[in-house]
Amino acid sequence: MTMSSGELKQGDKRPTVFLSYSRADQDRARVLALALEEAGLQVWWDALIEGGAAFARTIETALAASDAVVVLWSGHSIASDWVLDEAAHGRDMKKLVPLSLDGTEPPLGFRQYQAITLSVAQGRIDEASLQSVLRAVLPLAGREALPRPTSRPVSSKPDASRRGLLIGAGAVAAATALGGLGWQRGWFGSAAVEDSSVAVLPFHNLSGDPGQAYFSDGLSEEVRATLARNQRLKVMAQASSGKFRESKAGAVDIASQLGVAFLLDGSVRWAGDSVRVAADLIDGRTGFSRWTQIFERNIDDVFAVQREIAATVASALAARVVAPGTATDERAASGGTDNVAAFDAFLRGRALYELSTDEASERGALKLFDAAIALDPEYAAAHAARSRSLTTLANQYATVAQHAAMYDQAVVAAQRAVALAPEFADAYSTLAFVLFQGRLDARAARPPFEKSAVLGAGEATVQARWAQYCARTGRVREADEAIARALARDRLNPLLHRAAGAIHYAARRYAESIPPVRKALEMNPGLSRAHASIADALVNLGRLDEARTEYRAEPVTDFQLAGLAIVEHRSNKLAAARTALDRLVAELGDTVLYQQAQVLAQWGEVDDAMLRLLKARAAGDSGLIYARNDPFLDPLRGDPRMRALLDGIGFEV
Repeated sequence: MTMSSGELKQGDKRPTVFLSYSRADQDRARVLALALEEAGLQVWWDALIEGGAAFARTIETALAASDAVVVLWSGHSIASDWVLDEAAHGRDMKKLVPLSLDGTEPPLGFRQYQAITLSVAQGRIDEASLQSVLRAVLPLAGREALPRPTSRPVSSKPDASRRGLLIGAGAVAAATALGGLGWQRGWFGSAAVEDSSVAVLPFHNLSGDPGQAYFSDGLSEEVRATLARNQRLKVMAQASSGKFRESKAGAVDIASQLGVAFLLDGSVRWAGDSVRVAADLIDGRTGFSRWTQIFERNIDDVFAVQREIAATVASALAARVVAPGTATDERAASGGTDNVAAFDAFLRGRALYELSTDEASERGALKLFDAAIALDPEYAAAHAARSRSLTTLANQYATVAQHAAMYDQAVVAAQRAVALAPEFADAYSTLAFVLFQGRLDARAARPPFEKSAVLGAGEATVQARWAQYCARTGRVREADEAIARALARDRLNPLLHRAAGAIHYAARRYAESIPPVRKALEMNPGLSRAHASIADALVNLGRLDEARTEYRAEPVTDFQLAGLAIVEHRSNKLAAARTALDRLVAELGDTVLYQQAQVLAQWGEVDDAMLRLLKARAAGDSGLIYARNDPFLDPLRGDPRMRALLDGIGFEV
């Protein structure tokens, strides 16, 4: 790999840049952060932290530790007290590098410093101005700028600025432009394989007891989760990696399908009080082993083995590894436990939860999570899992009258997880999900969702939940960026492809919403809500005959009947439309009030549709999370009751 300006040799400390800017200039700040990261610098910016007193303390610490303070002067930032204060710190420490975004003259006290003009257009920085920034920054860190090759543009498409950059808080190195490329060309599949990308395959169970497979699976997932918290690595998610459990394909083929440079394979043998874990890091381009190591420990040391494997893999990939630290520090980020019995109960519960076969299995999983909590009341991951179990049971099996109490329990469990592990992304993500879909409170869900997005930049599930929240609340660019991060780490998961389609649909990009859902169906032909999602897009494109075919193929009754009632009415087949609605009401009753409202709104029966929506709100119908940007509810947009309903849920319209 050619070394670009300012890039460092392996083992060198990377220069740190503190980036000061106004929120109004965030898009251009994001582009600069990416360019500096690609040049080998470490960028600190305030997307990493939350407000309040901790905000000021964190900024002060970051300023003191930085090699250079880069200030983006603009018409917005000269009026920002925060930017002025940060610039003053940089000036006093003789670290200030002033940039000008729009020609605005710096405020008094800073005009003796010549500002570098930074030109940002269509999601990329002018090469000459970037070179000037690097020449100013690197000497402050005691570095000499190296010749920089012509930079690869962030996107060659003219509309690249429309949806922004794929870059996580902490400036994840694996960044790319989304532009207007759409799913099949922009969201995954075209980027080069990164040297720091790895997939953790399910570890083999060598215990001789098939019933212990949950433990080997669980241990490999814990190693994967530990690696994913290192934002210098790109770690494939469990759903995609797990598809190769019984595969006979070679390492090169598997790595190619997953789009990673390395595979971590392993085996676990648990006998009595001892556990033996063999781990093998395989180069996906050659199929040869990079290193193999065997760990033989007492079962009580299994957590140390887990961390040691993750640290060794990260070091082998030349990533920056944060020392494991104390058990308390580790628990704050992982939500984990040091109690083997609690860990065992948690893994059993997770295996049962993922089966999702019926109510009995769901309740069995909840019982096991409760057992894990009883053994270790400070096991944050178990509290978060309990919250998800309660939410699933409420959504799928509880009566309407039971919903509120179950969601309250779920919220309490998620809040407990957050309190116990304040850096555990999944705890925040779970809390936000329950607040949004359970309590229908978009405002309350936003802070924990935003926190989860920062802490869980490498977690596909966390990013997917965040993406769907952004889509439902109208934050289109952020939804696009988050689902891109999720797909990059879980490219073989049909649920994520279906979610990608839903995000396009919420943004009313109907034609673009269809290909990712088709891809999801290729992966899982029986996937629920996929045919209906395609049909919804086709209806809005006016392709009614195709839509009817898709609705008829939908296995979920409520989506099928509601869709048919709409498409038949649009086709002027009023008797067939009425039959579909009558069946929907007769067979599912008040459990599908939201779908009934969609149908009646499309029929022009606005008042009746509005009454169904209000009744759905009183019942806590989770379908209302779609109400802000559902095109089937457009006939209701002018009704003041509709505006009040959306405001009550916390939607900004």
